[in-house]
Amino acid sequence: MHAPAARTTPVALVHFALAMGGFAIGTTEFATMSLVPYFAQGLGIDEPTAGHVISAYALGVVVGAPLLAVLGAKMARRTLLILLMASFGLFNALSALAPTYGWMLVFRFLSGLPHGAYFGIAALVAASLVPDNQRSQAVGRVLLGLTIATVIGVPLANWMGQAIGWRWGFAVVAVLASLTMALVWWLAPRDRPAQDASPLRELGALANGQVWLTLGISAIGFGGLFCVYTYVASTLLEVTHVSAAMIPVVLAVFGAGMTIGNIIVPKFADRALMPTAAVLLLGSAAALALYPVAAAHLWSICLAVFAIGFAGALGAILQTRLMDVAGNAQMLAAALNHSAFNTANALGPWLGGMAIAAGWGWTSTGYVGAGLALGGFLVWCVAVLAERRALRGPAAVRSA
Repeated sequence: MHAPAARTTPVALVHFALAMGGFAIGTTEFATMSLVPYFAQGLGIDEPTAGHVISAYALGVVVGAPLLAVLGAKMARRTLLILLMASFGLFNALSALAPTYGWMLVFRFLSGLPHGAYFGIAALVAASLVPDNQRSQAVGRVLLGLTIATVIGVPLANWMGQAIGWRWGFAVVAVLASLTMALVWWLAPRDRPAQDASPLRELGALANGQVWLTLGISAIGFGGLFCVYTYVASTLLEVTHVSAAMIPVVLAVFGAGMTIGNIIVPKFADRALMPTAAVLLLGSAAALALYPVAAAHLWSICLAVFAIGFAGALGAILQTRLMDVAGNAQMLAAALNHSAFNTANALGPWLGGMAIAAGWGWTSTGYVGAGLALGGFLVWCVAVLAERRALRGPAAVRSA
């Protein structure tokens, strides 16, 4: 384990510094979707083609999370966080300067590489500063940066993209990354890597069945949230029949649900981690199943979207779960959670899009999402049963 040096910096300030990185990452991840029409026009491509830029970023996250976590195994976590945020800021700045669609694809892919590793390592640093029974709350504070970005950062970047040009939407993220680097350098504890740390030890996480099951819960269970979020704007226009001006309001309601969920839920998770995960998965399935009915009215769709966002607190719970089951391979397991998260970001919209294309309507994404949430719950059941069987094994041997 990494051993932080003695420090006097209040834990809350360290968590704030780490959350600032989450704010920068969340801003670019979600704002890029809203900037598609603008950079499509600026780069001379159609919007469906411009959508590949989002996929390139997600692919970068999936590839970069395990790769950088393994390569950085022998580095101090504070140093690695600064380097990750430096590269994130650089490639977002280059995205703002991209002259062609091809270069934009390259820069967005490179921008995604540090995403998962940053969140995974930041979660480990945050959790290391608090008692074991407060780890989920510490992880939740780091993820608050991402959720607050959906309420503040995304509208700001979108406004800048409309008012002064889409390139500024990426430039502001580069500025936020620079601010994060300064805060982490100033506030994060100076640590030393464990003497036996190595890429090979980190790769040991891949041999752990509980790690894979936890990642499965994330990759499938989170898919429902993205299935609805991706098409909520079209649903509001075509089903709820509200003006385009109301779309940012509803998206902000979603962000508020995620933010409040990440404040409240981790307190319960620190007492009963896996039961809390089960409640969120089932609650998410219920909210998603009610979404098609709720879509008829603005007030009811706001309630449904808030509840779906609230269930996004599952991310902090699964991050803590990986800390419990990963053994000595903490960095890789923590980073892989965000690869799984972005797998859900690809799976949910793809399945939802298939349902819409099949003629089932915009609201069918709710039913598809509910199925994904229930699929995540089934993986949860397998994980719990496998863990109980493993715990009974040694007891049965001793009894014999």
